[in-house]
Amino acid sequence: MPDSDGLLARARAFLEQDVDPDDRAELESLLKADDREELAARFAGPLTFGTAGIRGILGAGESRMNRSLVLRVTHGLVSYLLEVVPDAARRGIVIARDGRHRSDVFQKDAAAVVTALGVRVHWIEGPNPTPLLAFGVKQLGAAAGIVITASHNPPEYNGYKVYWENGAQIIPPVDAGIAAAIAVAPPANAIPREESSSLVAEVDLADDYLDAVNGLALSQEADTSSFAVAYSALHGVGQRLFLEALGRRGFKKLFPVREQGVPDGNFPTVRFPNPEEPGAFELVLGEAERHGCPLVLVNDPDADRLGAAVRDGEGRYTALSGNEIGVLLASYILARTREPKPLVVSTVVSSRMVEKMCTELGVRYADTLTGFKWIANEAMRLEATEGCRFVFGFEEALGYTVGTVVRDKDGISAGLLLAEMAAGLAENGETLLDELERLRERYGRFVSRQKSFTLTGKEGARAIEDAMRRLRDEPLEQIASERVRFHVKDGVLIYDLEAGGRIAVRPSGTEPKLKFYLEIVGADAASRLDAMERDLLRVAGLDSL
Repeated sequence: MPDSDGLLARARAFLEQDVDPDDRAELESLLKADDREELAARFAGPLTFGTAGIRGILGAGESRMNRSLVLRVTHGLVSYLLEVVPDAARRGIVIARDGRHRSDVFQKDAAAVVTALGVRVHWIEGPNPTPLLAFGVKQLGAAAGIVITASHNPPEYNGYKVYWENGAQIIPPVDAGIAAAIAVAPPANAIPREESSSLVAEVDLADDYLDAVNGLALSQEADTSSFAVAYSALHGVGQRLFLEALGRRGFKKLFPVREQGVPDGNFPTVRFPNPEEPGAFELVLGEAERHGCPLVLVNDPDADRLGAAVRDGEGRYTALSGNEIGVLLASYILARTREPKPLVVSTVVSSRMVEKMCTELGVRYADTLTGFKWIANEAMRLEATEGCRFVFGFEEALGYTVGTVVRDKDGISAGLLLAEMAAGLAENGETLLDELERLRERYGRFVSRQKSFTLTGKEGARAIEDAMRRLRDEPLEQIASERVRFHVKDGVLIYDLEAGGRIAVRPSGTEPKLKFYLEIVGADAASRLDAMERDLLRVAGLDSL
């Protein structure tokens, strides 16, 4: 067949520059079979580098995550770093990885490029939590950090995330500078690599990190030794440090799910390794029931997120939403912090209940776009300009950070504080559910819901664009029976409800999803949310999906 669209030419050009024998064989097989459909999927345009780094399905091709991409991204990153960060070569780059397929290979490739360009590498050996890498950048005074991870994505994914010298994920204009440098990087097979170098030094940061996390404890009086916690790492990298962190705090009755405790990129016991997804808690709830645990805690595969479930008075377990965990942690921290000018930062799609809490307590509150890169960088900006001290940040997607130990979300330190809070309540025969009810009585009955649509491929991308355009071009003044005020914040569509609460709509930055966030205050929550959801989806043109 003729190559009218240049697809075969692009595939052959990529093949000539590919450095990986397995990827080359895979691509050669597709070319030999003339599999245009699969080739078109793999050459639909290069994966783009942004504030979340880069993430994609593993495989050969420009639209896939592979060694050739890692080499070019690293070359671009280091080239830009040497231009803009003082003394970057001496300060070096911290490099870590999770336990996914090819993460070990990608970590080695990244280090080989970094050292070939004359920059030191602080090497974290083995699969480790992402928060440890973020901590390490600050602790070592490094110029940047690289972690190979795809967080909670399905098994076929991997990714490459960058942290800047301040220990936070990158934001503009750094992302654009790195992307521009990647665009002019040499072909993968022409990029210099140094497989063994004296510039590489292995670093062990675990003890320093655990000491810092333990320093976040807020109540030494709580009887942690008799309080039982069930835990799952969801086949990720969190178990070792999570159990050690709670053990140092005095928790002795810890019951991890054995089948999910060792890193395994296949994630064999869960369909989606995400604590937000149905089924992720199945095995850990069984573990909790066997040992009578009042609290269940779950990390995602790179341990930067935290899910939780609580046993009620009748022995049933209730999963807490990301907003509910955020409200509980915010209340616990603000009631005990010694900071004279505490600061809390959240996102525009997270619960307004924390904002109301901060307003009533006289605490500085700010919200940002979705993503911890925005939370961390805004917190540092406000600390510098207003003299306040960041004590807590959260986003509804199970992301939390306590204090300034890690300038990113950290499911380990958040888990420690939530377990400490639960243990203190248990001494009075209460649970986190009782505390949540007290907070609702004080600040209002905020009820939230999220609706997501996964829309893949070019058609899916068009459907997401069309839905956003319809909602943007037809700004609603009323949704169901609720009066709203519509505005747009950096691409996020926001409807503030006159009766309290908020609706926000945005495309995901890391997955082919369109997300709807709905929150209301007051009675008849379920029926009101149902009506608003139906109305919104009708206008978006998604009511038939």
